[in-house]
Amino acid sequence: MNKKLLSIILLSYYSEDKINDVYYQVKALFEKEEINFEFIVIDDASQDRSFEVAKSLEQKEGNVCAYQLSRNFTSYYSIFAGLSVCNGTCAVAIPDDGQLPYETIVKMYRQWESGHKIIIPHRVSREDSFLNKMFSNLFYKIMDSLSDVAYPPGGADLFLIDREVIDIVNARIHPINTAIVPELLRLGFNPYFLPYQRPKGDNKKSRWRFTQKIKLAKDMFISSSSFPIKLISLTGVFFSLSAFILISFYTYIKLFGNQLFWGYLIPGWTSIIIFISFFSGLILLALGVIAEYIWHIYEEVKNRPGYLIKQNDEINLKKKYTV
Repeated sequence: MNKKLLSIILLSYYSEDKINDVYYQVKALFEKEEINFEFIVIDDASQDRSFEVAKSLEQKEGNVCAYQLSRNFTSYYSIFAGLSVCNGTCAVAIPDDGQLPYETIVKMYRQWESGHKIIIPHRVSREDSFLNKMFSNLFYKIMDSLSDVAYPPGGADLFLIDREVIDIVNARIHPINTAIVPELLRLGFNPYFLPYQRPKGDNKKSRWRFTQKIKLAKDMFISSSSFPIKLISLTGVFFSLSAFILISFYTYIKLFGNQLFWGYLIPGWTSIIIFISFFSGLILLALGVIAEYIWHIYEEVKNRPGYLIKQNDEINLKKKYTV
């Protein structure tokens, strides 16, 4: 393993027209900054020529390695795959759309050189639609207040980490129904939050479907927070005490008091229907939340891999030990 080698993990998905541009822009900048790097392309089973373009670049450039996942696992699992094959003393994952300025990577690298082992860039501005910004800000505010980790303002989904942290992630973090950033924040190491201005990118429609975004948000929240389970317990205690008080009250009225309330005789069926409906809904909601956590446990104990990298050729195997 070379001293001070930075592993750049490019998250590739339908990127045939971007891979070469990203590499040569990064190469020009890093040669100017005198930063030694390897360029790892993780293709998330694109159906275009992305992997072929990456393999062609690998043939021409000695610091490039191209890998392809066996199916589309989404970019969050591609990050785990990239960390599992990188050789650097530190690593950074970057998207293929240029939304993380390459100058920011240099700043993150300099912070790593100064001793920080986890550097998290966070957006201080983003040129997205009003709804995207509103939902994103709302989600991260909820995560920051209810989860077990503290997020930077505006949230974050990228990072630069030291080899010590890379080894911990590879050995101890199971990449199922989770995302890398909350797992990194849980590790400690006093993460350094680096603000940056996010450019608009290539103006193309996001390749993340709405259902994928919802699943990611749910997985991130459940993997980072036990608040819903605690809320169910507290709600159960509250309503149990309330029910005990009501039972005591009605028992007293039935045995010793006046059964006329505010001049009316209450037959009881209305209140019974209300109570049954309310508590039935509450019970089903509680069971649904518990079921989500049990489902995550079920997925964990099956110990299925979070990603699968297709077998690579001799070029990759050779480079893995010589870069």
